Amino acid sequence: MTTNQSLPNSTAVLVLGILSILCSCFFVGLLLGIIGIVMAGKGRKLNKENPGVYGGAGALNAGYVMSIIGTIVGGLYTVYWIVWGVIFGAAVASIY
Repeated sequence: MTTNQSLPNSTAVLVLGILSILCSCFFVGLLLGIIGIVMAGKGRKLNKENPGVYGGAGALNAGYVMSIIGTIVGGLYTVYWIVWGVIFGAAVASIY
């Protein structure tokens, strides 16, 4: 018996994935991407257990992939600013 219910949080994961990419130049993208990955875990598990029961797997997978991309880009951006701050701090400290 298939009812084709929508996977839990599939739309929310898709929105979080999109926002994590759009906001990846800020530190918010890293946070949104991590939240999207965590929220996608339950839906991916349900879809793996009963693949024919739920619909919306495409939106969930797309949001999951975009959340991963947003997390990676947001993480690289965060590392960039940490390195920049260390270099700038060392330059200022060497002057005084």
